[in-house]
Order: sequence, then structure tokens, then C-alpha cells
Amino acid sequence: MITATYDRIWRIVRRIPRGRVATYGQIARMARVGPRQVGYALHNVPHGMELPWHRVINSQGRISLPRAGGYDRQKALLLKEGIRFNREKVDLQKYQWRIRVSYGSAQP
Repeated sequence: MITATYDRIWRIVRRIPRGRVATYGQIARMARVGPRQVGYALHNVPHGMELPWHRVINSQGRISLPRAGGYDRQKALLLKEGIRFNREKVDLQKYQWRIRVSYGSAQP
């Protein structure tokens, strides 16, 4: 079921550039929802929708998916985009998406 909230979250995630990551909290602030709602929205992406879901990680720079539940796939997709890991963490100072905000442009 697509909700307006999920649609808003998906529109933001689509904007994350290749070779960059965003945190659940960062997306949540932009969508004006809680971080868990971002996770729920990513979990409920309709089959066939192209979305760079793999570019969303947690605030510690880690992949939140369990090893048996997509961790390796997400890591492989990030590595393919040139994002490097150090001790299973992404350097957010280097790779985090920094959106330029001007009045009225923070909306997806």
C-alpha cells in the first residue's frame, strides 16, 4: 500500500546521488517523519520500482540490514559506486550526501 508518507520518502531517496549515502535520520528530517518510518518505507518498496535504497545507512555509518537479510547485497552495491568501508563503517564525513538547502528547496 502506497501512502503519501512513503511516496515522500521515496522521492527523497531517489535524489541521493551515486557515490553518496544518507542516514535514516537525515531522510526522516527531510520527510518530517521518524527514522523508523523511513525503514518501513524502504522495506515496502513496490516490486519493480527503481530506488537507490542501498544508499540509506544508519547514523553510525553502518548498514542496518542483517548479514542474512541483504547486508552483503547492500555493501556490494555501495562498493560498486565507489563507497569504501573501514571496519564495516562508511566515513560519513566523506560520503554523506550534503544537500544544499535554500528557501523552499528542502521539500522533495
